[in-house]
Amino acid sequence: MNGKSIGLIELSSIAAGFAVADAMLKAADIQLILSRSICSGKYMVLIGGAVGAVQRAVEAGVIEANGCIIDKFIISNVHADVFAALGRSQVPEQVGALGIVESFSVASLLEGADAAAKAANVTLLEIRLAMALGGKAYFTMTGDVAAVQSAAHAAKLVIAERGLLVNSVVISRPHPDVYREVV
Repeated sequence: MNGKSIGLIELSSIAAGFAVADAMLKAADIQLILSRSICSGKYMVLIGGAVGAVQRAVEAGVIEANGCIIDKFIISNVHADVFAALGRSQVPEQVGALGIVESFSVASLLEGADAAAKAANVTLLEIRLAMALGGKAYFTMTGDVAAVQSAAHAAKLVIAERGLLVNSVVISRPHPDVYREVV
C-alpha cells in the first residue's frame, strides 16, 4: 500500500461502526484494513486506497455515523512503516534507542506514527490500537538516539496539537529484555 492514503473513523457506538464500515465500502473502491470494536465500547474503521477514493469513503462514513464520531482523519501518502507496524508479529533486530509514544485516541496516534516515520530514519516496530488499553493507543520505534528523539518530537507535536498526548519516552540503550516486550 505504499504511496496510498489511509482514512479512519473512530466511533462512540459499535452498532454505528458496522453501518459506517458498510457505507464506506459501498462509497468507493477502497480496502478495509481494520474494522472492529475497541476498548471503552468504541468502534474503529480503518481503510486504505487512492486519495480520492479514501476521501469519498470517509465522507460517506461521516454522514452514516449520525453524530457518533469521536475522531477521524485522512493521511495521503502514508509511510510504508505504518502498514508494517500495524501487522507486526516479530520485532525487527534492535538497532539502538527505543521510542514509545502514547495517545488517548487511535486516530491521533496513527497520524503521529506517520509523522514520526516521515521525520527521521526510524523503524516503526508496532502500533497498538486500543485493544486492552482502555481506549488508548501507542506505537514503538527504533533507530539511533537522535533519530528516535526527532521522530518522537514530530509525533508528539501532531498528537499534542489535538490535546490527546498521554506520554512519550525515548530509552537510549534499552535492556534486551525490554525489546521482547515490544511485540
